Amino acid sequence: MIKRVLKRQFLIITLALSVTASVSKAQDVLFPFENKGKYGYINQSGKVIIPEQYSFADHFYEGLAVVKEKGKKGYINKSGKLVIPAQYDEAYKFKEGLAVVKLEGKWKYIDNTGKVVIESNADYTYNFNDGAARYQKGLKFGFIDKTGKEILPPTFEAAYDFSEGLARVKTDNYKTGKWGYIDKSGKIVIPAKYDDAFEFKDGVANVRVGNEARGKYGFINTKGEWVIEPQFDKANQFSEGLASFRIGDFKTGKWGYIDKTGKIVINPRYDQAMPFSEGLACIKVGLGKDGSWKYIDKTGKVVIDKDFSFPSDFKNNMAFVKTGGLKSGVSAYIDKKGTYIWQGNK
Repeated sequence: MIKRVLKRQFLIITLALSVTASVSKAQDVLFPFENKGKYGYINQSGKVIIPEQYSFADHFYEGLAVVKEKGKKGYINKSGKLVIPAQYDEAYKFKEGLAVVKLEGKWKYIDNTGKVVIESNADYTYNFNDGAARYQKGLKFGFIDKTGKEILPPTFEAAYDFSEGLARVKTDNYKTGKWGYIDKSGKIVIPAKYDDAFEFKDGVANVRVGNEARGKYGFINTKGEWVIEPQFDKANQFSEGLASFRIGDFKTGKWGYIDKTGKIVINPRYDQAMPFSEGLACIKVGLGKDGSWKYIDKTGKVVIDKDFSFPSDFKNNMAFVKTGGLKSGVSAYIDKKGTYIWQGNK
């Protein structure tokens, strides 16, 4: 009997600690908000944690967020302390431990202490992804590793980040050339034969064969084999097991969703459709200014129906939205029930 009581008490304590940790973790997530031209941060309860004081504020990445003060950018921590001084003309989010900044006309990579790790003489540099970073010299693209060593010289007409070990590149004329995929040795592992191509995600990539007006999109694997034959007028990357696709032209076509077998799981009936994030996706019903954004679940059921003029993906159970007009509307954050957690001034 005593053992049962002790066991029950242990389970209650463990559950309480788990709930406390979850609540603590949730409250640790911060979201930027804007009020009368100044930015600050709220938590998931809508409580202001860092008062509005910046002329710009980005989301937190790897514990730090870019903010702008007196025309310069720097980084704060979640206590609101400026841990890397606002001295940069440009500054981007931390990714894989490094961030791209521009100081006195020169691009650099810094660590989370602000120490310069890589000096760059490129005309433009990009974040690290899969351990490599793109850079641009003139009109050509190349790649470096995290020591700053050049792993691929700037010979590509166009190039995008590595994802799942491969990067999409264009080797011929930018306007008339085709897209293919390289590995980090520079070897072309999927021949350049696509008229449009995107990053690999979950082992597949969406590509187009044919011109933008009449071409068709399908999906290939990392060997370049078709896993879903080209048949869609537009198709986006998979996210949470589903990908949005369009049947019809840009203006009047309708969007739906397929699974990884190519089976249609949500019929094309939307005027726009965004990727799924945390189980929900924002879709648009109606064209132009008359259209409104709503949120659906993976069955296509509308679960948040509030006619937003601007939506965004859910992150940490919150989504930034606008109501009442894209420019003059009211900014807000909602939870997954559509409840307003925070609303800006009208």
